[in-house]
Amino acid sequence: MDAIYGSQGDVVGWLEDEEIVRDLSGQVVGWLYGDAVYGLSGQHAGYFNNGNFRDDRGTVVAFVAGAQGGPAKPARHARPARPARAARPARPARSARRTRAARAFAWSDLSFAQYLRR
Repeated sequence: MDAIYGSQGDVVGWLEDEEIVRDLSGQVVGWLYGDAVYGLSGQHAGYFNNGNFRDDRGTVVAFVAGAQGGPAKPARHARPARPARAARPARPARSARRTRAARAFAWSDLSFAQYLRR
């Protein structure tokens, strides 16, 4: 699993096998379908491009190590221990994708948890 970092450099989640998004406790909270990000309810949350999780305004919510583009990345804090992986729930039906916004060089106002709950 790869750590997902927030705008302050703290680990905010985990990306497993380039498709499953887990929270810090190991629960599945979202999925990637291609470059689209969907929350647990099946609602389209945004896009994952060049290692950056972007919201529907194109601003960066979170990133993985090696991300390119977007705003300047903060120093990454120490990674916590990886959580035990909770069972994967069935994938919900997906909502329609939103129109992709231009990629912005700014941080989103949303936390990573808010991003996936919309």
